[in-house]
Amino acid sequence: MASTLHDVARLAGVSIKTVSNVINDYPHVRPATRERVEQAIAELGYTPNLTARSLRSGRTGAIALAVPELGLSYFAELAASVIEAAEEAGVVVLVEQTGGDRDRELELLRSPRLKMTDGLIFSPLGMGQDDVDRLDVPYPLVVLGERIFDGPADHVTMRNIEAARAATEFLLRTGRRRIAIVGAHEGEVIGSAGLRLRGYREALDAAGVPFDESIIGYTTLWHRSNGARCMRELLDRGAEFDAVFGLNDTLALGAMRVLQEAGLRVPGDVAVVGFDDLDEARYSIPSLTTIDPGREWIAATAVRTLLERIEHPDAEQPARLLLADFRIAERESAGAALDSASAALESAGAILHQGAGADA
Repeated sequence: MASTLHDVARLAGVSIKTVSNVINDYPHVRPATRERVEQAIAELGYTPNLTARSLRSGRTGAIALAVPELGLSYFAELAASVIEAAEEAGVVVLVEQTGGDRDRELELLRSPRLKMTDGLIFSPLGMGQDDVDRLDVPYPLVVLGERIFDGPADHVTMRNIEAARAATEFLLRTGRRRIAIVGAHEGEVIGSAGLRLRGYREALDAAGVPFDESIIGYTTLWHRSNGARCMRELLDRGAEFDAVFGLNDTLALGAMRVLQEAGLRVPGDVAVVGFDDLDEARYSIPSLTTIDPGREWIAATAVRTLLERIEHPDAEQPARLLLADFRIAERESAGAALDSASAALESAGAILHQGAGADA
C-alpha cells in the first residue's frame, strides 16, 4: 500500500503538521527536523496527494500547453522549451494537440479538463481574428502565434514581418534578385505566412526589386513534403530564381532536397534561407541559414507571464503584447551568388585539387 502522511510523521517522530510544512517548503522548520522528515519521505517513497493539496490551495501546480501539431518540429521544440521553463518554476505541463482545427481549439478553451490546471498557454492555428472574443475565458491564458491579435489575453509572439524582411534583405545583399517563396498561403493576411510574405514584399519594394507572382510557391501545411512539392512545381513550370526563402525551416529543407536532386548547387546556383532555427537546420547538408525568431525567449516569457497571472488573479493590468527579438543564423546554404566565370574557376580548382591528390 502507498505510504501516507501519517506514516511519514510516525517514522520521523514529528506531527503531521510538521510533515506538511516540510512538503510545502515553509521556511520556519528547523534544519534538523526538515532533514529527518525528508529522510522519512525518501525511505517510505511517499508521494504527496496533489489532489488534496490543490483542494486546500486552490491550485494544481500544473499548466496546460495547447499546440497544433507536435509532428511539426517547431511545435515539438517549443513544447520542450515550455516544459523546461515550467520545471524551473516548479510546475508541470499537460500538453494538448489540436490539429490546428478550429472546432477542436474552441472546444479546448471551454474544456472541463482545464480544471486540472491553473492556466493555459494556447497556440491557435484554426481560429482567426473573428474569434478574438472567444479568448475571454475565466482562467489565466497566454496566447502564442499570429492568428489572433488585440485580444483580452496576454500575447507572446515573434516579429514575423521584420524578421522576414531581414531574411530577404540578407539575400539581396548577397547579390540575389530572383527570390522565390516556398510556403505562401492563398489570400492570407494575418497569420505566419501572410505576415512573412508581407515582410518579403517590403524588402523588395525598398530595394526597387519588382514583385513577381510567378516565383511565389503556395501550399497548405508546412511540412517537408509540402516544401518539396512546392519546389517541384516551381521547377516544372520553368520559374527562374536564384534564391529561395522558405517560410519555415521544414519547407526550406524539403525545397533544398529537390533543388539538389535537380542538379542545382546550394548556394552556388540557388541560395536557401529558412525561418525558425530548428535544431536540424544546423545539421543539414549544407547547413541551413535561417531566422532565429526567439523561440526560447517566447517559451520562457509565456510561462513567466502565465504564472504571474496565476499568482495575481485580481490584478488590473491590461493584456500585453510581448514581442521576441530575432537574429539571422548565417550558415552554408546562403552564400553569395556565383557568376559563370567564378563557377568555372571553382570547377577548375576542384579538378586541379583532385589531380594533385592523385599524384600524391
